[in-house]
Amino acid sequence: MSESRGDIIGDKNSLAQKHMGLVHSCCKHFTGKGVEYEELFSAGCLGLAKAVERFDESRGLKFSTYAVPVILGEIKRIFRDGGSVRVSRTLKELSMKICRLNTEYEKNNGREMSVTELSQALNVSEDKICEALSAGSSPLSLNADYDDEGNSRIDIPVSDSQEEITERLSLNDAIAELDELDRQIIHLRYFQNKTQSQTADCLAMTQVQISRRERKILALIREKMSV
Repeated sequence: MSESRGDIIGDKNSLAQKHMGLVHSCCKHFTGKGVEYEELFSAGCLGLAKAVERFDESRGLKFSTYAVPVILGEIKRIFRDGGSVRVSRTLKELSMKICRLNTEYEKNNGREMSVTELSQALNVSEDKICEALSAGSSPLSLNADYDDEGNSRIDIPVSDSQEEITERLSLNDAIAELDELDRQIIHLRYFQNKTQSQTADCLAMTQVQISRRERKILALIREKMSV
């Protein structure tokens, strides 16, 4: 008997709820980059919903492997569409003047000029000097262009951590599928950094037994992660 529409919707909702942790894992890699966590999480949830809707189990992929790039894509969209810093051309030019003036002053006096000194030298308010200094501290894109209003758009680079996140999640999935003893061995050896002898003592086994079993476990994990 084919599934009813209600059953299908229920399955998708269950799949989404089960993998909410993926959204949090992806969001953590973008915290501190100028976008509120709630906004990151909202975009991540949208990505998860899209992944649930489009996932095709017959392709042989694990859902987490398929979903992570989709979730990351939605989060990165924030930075592409609204996560860029806009600096006016006037402010940028002031920042460059400050930089040249500071360089020359430091060469002759062994220190940079104070905000007050810069304000007096350039006949600009101290607030404007501070604003220009803040704008000048941002990394400028070499291919920044200007819009019709004369504003330059400076893109903030976001590191592509998609591969790292995907591998970590795949590793977590592979470890979760191990039996209890094998998970203990991996936890002691690679999360608590115990030697094979110490691990053997903890589990009432011999070092030789741990060594042989560990090789089999690692081979099994590699096999699961390559699927």
